[in-house]
Amino acid sequence: MIRPSTIEDLTVLQDIERAAGAPFAEIGMTAVADDEPPSTATLREFQRAGRAWVWTEDDDLPIGYLVAGVIDGNAHIEQVSVHPDHAGRRIGKRLIDRAARWAAAAALPAMTLTTFTEVPWNGPYYRRLGFRYLSADEETPGLVAVRAAEQAHGLDRWPRACMRAELCDWSMD
Repeated sequence: MIRPSTIEDLTVLQDIERAAGAPFAEIGMTAVADDEPPSTATLREFQRAGRAWVWTEDDDLPIGYLVAGVIDGNAHIEQVSVHPDHAGRRIGKRLIDRAARWAAAAALPAMTLTTFTEVPWNGPYYRRLGFRYLSADEETPGLVAVRAAEQAHGLDRWPRACMRAELCDWSMD
Protein backbone atom coordinates (compact mmCIF):
# COMPACT_ATOMS: atom_id res chain seq x y z
CA MET A 1 0.00 0.00 0.00
CA ILE A 2 1.25 3.49 -0.81
CA ARG A 3 0.66 6.35 1.56
CA PRO A 4 2.21 9.75 2.22
CA SER A 5 5.26 9.61 4.43
CA THR A 6 4.90 10.79 8.02
CA ILE A 7 7.48 12.37 10.27
CA GLU A 8 7.62 9.06 12.18
CA ASP A 9 8.79 7.31 8.99
CA LEU A 10 11.90 9.40 8.38
CA THR A 11 14.45 7.32 10.28
CA VAL A 12 12.97 4.16 8.71
CA LEU A 13 13.53 5.73 5.28
CA GLN A 14 17.17 6.21 6.20
CA ASP A 15 17.37 2.53 7.19
CA ILE A 16 15.82 1.54 3.85
CA GLU A 17 18.38 3.68 2.04
CA ARG A 18 21.28 2.06 3.89
CA ALA A 19 19.95 -1.43 3.12
CA ALA A 20 19.30 -0.52 -0.52
CA GLY A 21 22.92 0.63 -0.78
CA ALA A 22 24.34 -2.75 0.20
CA PRO A 23 24.01 -4.34 -3.27
CA PHE A 24 26.27 -1.59 -4.65
CA ALA A 25 29.14 -2.98 -2.56
CA GLU A 26 28.63 -6.35 -4.22
CA ILE A 27 29.43 -4.79 -7.62
CA GLY A 28 32.45 -2.82 -6.43
CA MET A 29 30.71 0.48 -5.74
CA THR A 30 31.51 0.58 -2.01
CA ALA A 31 31.57 4.38 -1.91
CA VAL A 32 27.92 4.38 -3.01
CA ALA A 33 27.06 1.60 -0.56
CA ASP A 34 28.73 3.50 2.28
CA ASP A 35 27.22 6.88 1.41
CA GLU A 36 25.02 8.37 4.09
CA PRO A 37 21.29 8.53 3.35
CA PRO A 38 19.53 11.87 3.11
CA SER A 39 19.29 13.61 6.48
CA THR A 40 16.02 13.55 8.38
CA ALA A 41 15.86 17.32 7.80
CA THR A 42 16.07 16.80 4.03
CA LEU A 43 13.51 14.01 4.12
CA ARG A 44 11.28 16.18 6.30
CA GLU A 45 11.29 18.90 3.61
CA PHE A 46 9.93 16.41 1.05
CA GLN A 47 7.44 15.06 3.59
CA ARG A 48 6.16 18.52 4.51
CA ALA A 49 5.81 19.44 0.83
CA GLY A 50 3.69 16.34 0.19
CA ARG A 51 6.30 14.84 -2.12
CA ALA A 52 7.33 11.77 -0.10
CA TRP A 53 5.52 8.46 -0.39
CA VAL A 54 6.11 5.09 1.23
CA TRP A 55 5.13 1.53 0.41
CA THR A 56 4.01 -0.36 3.50
CA GLU A 57 2.94 -3.86 4.34
CA ASP A 58 0.20 -4.92 6.76
CA ASP A 59 2.14 -3.58 9.76
CA ASP A 60 2.26 -0.07 8.15
CA LEU A 61 6.08 -0.11 8.35
CA PRO A 62 7.68 1.36 5.20
CA ILE A 63 9.72 -1.01 3.05
CA GLY A 64 10.17 1.38 0.13
CA TYR A 65 9.97 5.10 -0.50
CA LEU A 66 10.16 7.81 -3.13
CA VAL A 67 10.86 11.51 -2.72
CA ALA A 68 10.29 13.95 -5.58
CA GLY A 69 11.03 17.54 -6.35
CA VAL A 70 10.42 19.90 -9.23
CA ILE A 71 13.29 20.87 -11.49
CA ASP A 72 12.80 23.22 -14.41
CA GLY A 73 9.06 22.58 -14.54
CA ASN A 74 9.27 18.78 -14.41
CA ALA A 75 8.81 16.29 -11.62
CA HIS A 76 12.22 15.06 -10.52
CA ILE A 77 12.64 11.77 -8.72
CA GLU A 78 15.25 12.59 -6.11
CA GLN A 79 15.34 9.08 -4.67
CA VAL A 80 13.42 5.85 -4.93
CA SER A 81 14.57 2.94 -2.80
CA VAL A 82 13.16 -0.42 -1.79
CA HIS A 83 14.58 -2.60 0.95
CA PRO A 84 16.42 -5.48 -0.82
CA ASP A 85 14.39 -8.05 1.13
CA HIS A 86 11.38 -6.89 -0.90
CA ALA A 87 13.03 -6.42 -4.32
CA GLY A 88 11.45 -7.81 -7.45
CA ARG A 89 7.85 -7.07 -6.46
CA ARG A 90 7.44 -3.91 -8.60
CA ILE A 91 7.27 -1.72 -5.50
CA GLY A 92 9.64 0.82 -7.08
CA LYS A 93 7.48 0.96 -10.21
CA ARG A 94 4.35 1.52 -8.16
CA LEU A 95 6.03 4.32 -6.23
CA ILE A 96 7.10 5.91 -9.52
CA ASP A 97 3.51 5.55 -10.75
CA ARG A 98 2.39 7.42 -7.63
CA ALA A 99 4.86 10.20 -8.39
CA ALA A 100 3.57 10.28 -11.98
CA ARG A 101 -0.01 10.76 -10.73
CA TRP A 102 1.17 13.61 -8.49
CA ALA A 103 3.08 15.19 -11.39
CA ALA A 104 0.09 14.88 -13.73
CA ALA A 105 -2.19 16.47 -11.12
CA ALA A 106 0.33 19.31 -10.86
CA ALA A 107 0.27 19.68 -14.69
CA LEU A 108 3.96 18.83 -14.99
CA PRO A 109 4.81 17.40 -18.42
CA ALA A 110 7.53 14.90 -17.52
CA MET A 111 9.54 13.13 -14.85
CA THR A 112 13.33 13.28 -14.69
CA LEU A 113 15.99 11.55 -12.64
CA THR A 114 19.71 10.92 -12.58
CA THR A 115 21.10 7.43 -12.36
CA PHE A 116 24.00 5.08 -12.88
CA THR A 117 23.82 3.89 -16.49
CA GLU A 118 25.46 0.49 -16.05
CA VAL A 119 23.90 -0.72 -12.80
CA PRO A 120 21.10 -3.17 -13.74
CA TRP A 121 18.65 -1.85 -11.15
CA ASN A 122 19.34 1.75 -12.20
CA GLY A 123 19.60 2.98 -15.80
CA PRO A 124 18.55 -0.25 -17.56
CA TYR A 125 15.62 -0.60 -15.13
CA TYR A 126 14.40 2.94 -15.77
CA ARG A 127 14.70 2.41 -19.54
CA ARG A 128 12.43 -0.62 -19.25
CA LEU A 129 9.92 1.60 -17.43
CA GLY A 130 9.92 4.16 -20.25
CA PHE A 131 12.59 6.71 -19.30
CA ARG A 132 15.10 7.73 -21.95
CA TYR A 133 18.63 9.04 -21.58
CA LEU A 134 19.08 12.74 -22.25
CA SER A 135 21.93 14.03 -24.36
CA ALA A 136 24.03 16.79 -22.81
CA ASP A 137 22.27 19.43 -24.93
CA GLU A 138 18.85 18.24 -23.65
CA GLU A 139 19.80 18.70 -20.00
CA THR A 140 18.00 21.67 -18.47
CA PRO A 141 19.90 24.13 -16.25
CA GLY A 142 18.52 22.49 -13.12
CA LEU A 143 19.62 19.04 -14.24
CA VAL A 144 23.06 20.42 -15.09
CA ALA A 145 23.26 21.74 -11.53
CA VAL A 146 22.19 18.36 -10.10
CA ARG A 147 24.84 16.61 -12.17
CA ALA A 148 27.49 19.11 -11.04
CA ALA A 149 26.59 18.41 -7.39
CA GLU A 150 26.78 14.67 -8.06
CA GLN A 151 30.19 15.09 -9.68
CA ALA A 152 31.40 17.10 -6.69
CA HIS A 153 30.17 14.27 -4.45
CA GLY A 154 32.30 11.79 -6.43
CA LEU A 155 29.46 9.89 -8.09
CA ASP A 156 30.97 10.22 -11.56
CA ARG A 157 33.53 7.54 -10.83
CA TRP A 158 30.88 5.39 -12.52
CA PRO A 159 28.90 6.34 -15.63
CA ARG A 160 25.85 8.48 -14.79
CA ALA A 161 23.22 10.23 -16.85
CA CYS A 162 19.98 12.18 -16.73
CA MET A 163 16.80 10.46 -17.85
CA ARG A 164 13.31 11.70 -18.72
CA ALA A 165 9.88 10.16 -19.21
CA GLU A 166 7.02 12.13 -20.74
CA LEU A 167 3.89 11.83 -18.63
CA CYS A 168 1.71 11.61 -21.73
CA ASP A 169 3.59 8.37 -22.56
CA TRP A 170 3.67 6.98 -19.02
CA SER A 171 2.02 3.60 -18.49
CA MET A 172 0.75 2.96 -14.97
CA ASP A 173 0.06 -0.49 -13.55
